[in-house]
Amino acid sequence: MYKFRSMKVNAPDIRNKDGSTYNGDNDPRVTQIGRIMRKTSLDEIPQFLNVLRGDMSLIGPRPTLPSEEFDYHKLNRTQKKHYQLRPGITGYSQAYYRNSITQNEKYELDAYYADNISLKLDTKILLKTVASVIKRDNIYNNEKEQRTVKEVWK
Repeated sequence: MYKFRSMKVNAPDIRNKDGSTYNGDNDPRVTQIGRIMRKTSLDEIPQFLNVLRGDMSLIGPRPTLPSEEFDYHKLNRTQKKHYQLRPGITGYSQAYYRNSITQNEKYELDAYYADNISLKLDTKILLKTVASVIKRDNIYNNEKEQRTVKEVWK
């Protein structure tokens, strides 16, 4: 997946308790320009190349990182639906909740999307995504865990 770099080189991979990627307004791993790109979602623009290549869709669950190893057979039915869809630049959970919900909640919403794919739902997701980016809603997921990042990244 193509993306503009928003973090410092060799920044540690910090995860929340649910396995989702940590992010916060004062994350010391993020560059000054990276903060602006993340708040405005400009770091996502290169992903349109992935859509043109056929690697991604405009609407779908967010792709997982290659470093996220898992055993597909150990996933529950809801989680499997996430991996059965082509990843998207935006999706149901990103449009409505962005980074403010847990990974399990994202899986639930991805399963809902998988069961209800339609042009109407895709249009609603796209319009809600634009509104969320403009309003800068739910950009960060856990301001309460800032101490963890400061301990790891010095």
